[in-house]
Amino acid sequence: MATPPPSSAAASASTKVSVSPAAGAFQTILIVDLGAQYTQLIARRIRELNVHSEIVSNKLTAKQLARRPEVIGLILSGGPNSVYKFNSPLIDPALLDGRIPVLGICYGMQLMGQLLGGKIEEARRQEFGKTELWVDNHEDSLLFRHLNPNLICWMSHGDCVASTSGLPRGTKITAHTEATPVAAFENRARKLYAVQFHPEVTHTPWGTELLRNFVYDGCSARGDWTMGNFVEQSVEAIRSQVMGAGLRSADAEHSGDVICAVSGGVDSLCTAALIDRAVGSRLHSIFVDHGFLRHEEGDKVVQAWKTHFKSELIRVNAGPRFLSLLKGIADPERKRKIIGREFIKVFDEEALRIKRSKVAVKWLAQGTLYPDVIESSGVGMQAHTIKTHHNVGGLPKRMKLGLVEPLRDLFKDEVRKLALELGLPRPLVYRQPFPGPGLAIRIIGEVTAERLRILRAADKIVRDEIEMAEMERPWQYFAVLPAVKTVGVMGDHRTYGYPLVIRAVSSEDAMTADWSRIPHKNLERISSRIIGEVKGINRVCLDITSKPPATIEWE
Repeated sequence: MATPPPSSAAASASTKVSVSPAAGAFQTILIVDLGAQYTQLIARRIRELNVHSEIVSNKLTAKQLARRPEVIGLILSGGPNSVYKFNSPLIDPALLDGRIPVLGICYGMQLMGQLLGGKIEEARRQEFGKTELWVDNHEDSLLFRHLNPNLICWMSHGDCVASTSGLPRGTKITAHTEATPVAAFENRARKLYAVQFHPEVTHTPWGTELLRNFVYDGCSARGDWTMGNFVEQSVEAIRSQVMGAGLRSADAEHSGDVICAVSGGVDSLCTAALIDRAVGSRLHSIFVDHGFLRHEEGDKVVQAWKTHFKSELIRVNAGPRFLSLLKGIADPERKRKIIGREFIKVFDEEALRIKRSKVAVKWLAQGTLYPDVIESSGVGMQAHTIKTHHNVGGLPKRMKLGLVEPLRDLFKDEVRKLALELGLPRPLVYRQPFPGPGLAIRIIGEVTAERLRILRAADKIVRDEIEMAEMERPWQYFAVLPAVKTVGVMGDHRTYGYPLVIRAVSSEDAMTADWSRIPHKNLERISSRIIGEVKGINRVCLDITSKPPATIEWE
């Protein structure tokens, strides 16, 4: 469950940026962004091999790299450009001086080839999709070590390294396809490796093994990026940051307590759990319950807190306040903005109350994740998308809080692994996505107390029945209540009630989604229970639209 968007005050209030616990603490592979849609996927694949990875701009210089002793290798991403065209992204040629291993992927291979004196040309036959690959010099290759000589890979390119006449001096061809004579090359002496295909995608089924060969055999990785190690490093970093341990006397004034917004989602709970473990009672967490949560969800958050945390959780039951502000409001964007602004106000009021109780609050904790950092720093897809990454309510300028962001090095799937490492309950860790405004945007139209009651009860039945069904669990499943009424018959009486829509989808990343095929017997039971148990509903419908053209949420 995401926290509503912040005000601009958060940025101006923050005077001290947090230090990433992972910075310098783990061996690191840098992914140089050259515009590929798969750049983040490369980084995630490296982390799955228990090696820390970081995405950086192609402006990285050899001098900057020399100041980072934890970096053990570079990967040049793919990209949509042609290296021989004007304004295509380049890199500092000195990065290829042989000091650390470098792997070029697709465009990264072509750029490496050109910088090494090779020739890049438009392919006589472009390759897109699954392609048969043959390995050359199998015994001498580092990348293809222990792999089959005949493989399937995923290609997506219109340019290529010219056949043997365009091969960079000192390199050997290590793989080819029917259309591409140079599908991979290596220069073991200079620690340079390149592949034309994409080993990071699942369509290259053995791609992880190739990356493993580069990371462990080429870069001599230790594999120290584990959630256990991350917890240990993070706790020490937070303790030093918040309590001033090990800091210069000039920084001692930054020692103080931490305030944290808790939404009930895994990001905010993990953030609070790490800080709780580091500083205990010096953490003050505020749970703003806006009244739009699912059945008993707020109570479950409080119960989990009592079981797993040392510090206090302040629950603010602000449901009536939020509901009154939405009276007469049907537009979904207006509902989101009203809820976001009011969330900030409630959080601010509670934060000021804590300040007035003579608690020296000097830090604001946020559940910022690594994808947010990438985009807000202008890295990733050549900085086509840039956004700010503050994700809790803004605070008054006079509070002058610094930031504690212990998750800023993690992807979403890593946060879930961290949550389990921290001992958080599995139902909270693996709960399905839930929007910040909650049920307020699953009621299509004005939000009222009666409609909230109806939707909350019906949604519980939908979730309970799908979770008990003998089927593969959908990625997300919930109920939607359109604010219209339909005619029905119950017994001998005519009814005029709401329809309820069941939305269940399968997805990996929410970018695309397909509607889930729920068995008919389970749909029948869901419909029967809702009509019989939830007063006010007389019709149940199933949304069978994929994304695109629809979105997962209705509003």
